[in-house]
Amino acid sequence: MANVYKVTDLVAKESLRIAHEKLQFIKTVDRQYDKEFRYTGNGSPHGSTLRVKDPNQYTRRVGNAMAVQAQAESTQTITLATLNGVDMDFTMQELIQSVDSEGKFDNLSKNYIQPAISSLCSAIESDFLAYCTKATWNVAGTAGTALTDLVVPGAARAKLNQGATPKDGQRYIQADSVTMSSMVNGLKGLFQDSAQIKEQYREGMIGRTAMADWYENDRMWTMPNSSDVAGEINAGALTSGITSLTVDGFSVAPVEGMVFTIEGTYAVHPETKAALPHLAQFVCSSGCTTTNLVFTPAVIYDTTNPRQNCSGAPTNDDNIEFVGAASTNYVQSLMYHKDAFQFVTAPLPIMDDAHKCVFVEKDGLSLRAWMGSDITNNALKMRIDILYGMAALRPAFACRMIGAAG
Repeated sequence: MANVYKVTDLVAKESLRIAHEKLQFIKTVDRQYDKEFRYTGNGSPHGSTLRVKDPNQYTRRVGNAMAVQAQAESTQTITLATLNGVDMDFTMQELIQSVDSEGKFDNLSKNYIQPAISSLCSAIESDFLAYCTKATWNVAGTAGTALTDLVVPGAARAKLNQGATPKDGQRYIQADSVTMSSMVNGLKGLFQDSAQIKEQYREGMIGRTAMADWYENDRMWTMPNSSDVAGEINAGALTSGITSLTVDGFSVAPVEGMVFTIEGTYAVHPETKAALPHLAQFVCSSGCTTTNLVFTPAVIYDTTNPRQNCSGAPTNDDNIEFVGAASTNYVQSLMYHKDAFQFVTAPLPIMDDAHKCVFVEKDGLSLRAWMGSDITNNALKMRIDILYGMAALRPAFACRMIGAAG
């Protein structure tokens, strides 16, 4: 029976190899917090949550007299609580033969492991992309106009720069196949090095341009605009720091992930606090109604607050305008810095029948394979599990690129 138990380890390692290749988006985001959830003798030191400090921000002093600023520290939480998996059923003959022959195991991988892990990875990446896109309030581009040149990526790049995003070679773009096809065709006349030209025509990839590496990904989230995209502020509390607005003029509630601007409320540079030439953008959270918008980031216009992010206070009757047309869907491409988003996995415990339960890890990605016998059918059942969490700790380091309606 040793060969049967050996299969658990082989399947686990093959599953991890396939997952590592399939996860296009997750490989490009911040993974530094994986180590914080590693098990010690008493389990993970943080349990299922980890509090992460936000970077401190300060205001400038002008002149000789000191103006000492209190440390107004804030934190965000990463929660590791999502368990996903895929389950398979093998006959005893399939498993025994697979460990005796490399060709047999290749067939086992092709017929079972690859499609199972591909489905698992695709679903996780789709969820993660939706989560990250909904957390991103910056939007560049004209809704309804396809991306065919570098104008929109350039505008997204500018928004990242204006948000003090690091220029360290760790910026990326995820775009769907239709957008990528339009971009490849539109940029075919531009100079690229020979290696990138080769990939552009063989794989439909652009390579690196607009200060970012481009990836083709058909799991991009589609923003479904509601049937009403214009209204106005209806008094209510308009103090600095608000994350909700009383509104009127909406016949239906906005959808989570829709982005809006407020008349006269401009974005500011996070360090100089100088007003930027575009209105500040905000993204709807869950819980919006026809009379109340719940959103991020907070509207902070207090000039004494180091976290000021906009100029001018919203006032009653200011117009609220959403990005895009009513009742229209828009596929959202995404430009981002690695530190904008976080994906965390942690090892699941090895169960008592450990000879058929193994844990494998590569570059912070953790999977557990667990096999159990089916005495009735002379078969073995296997489950492959991944425990993970998602966070958007620096969404200002990202920008959606909106184009043609999806």
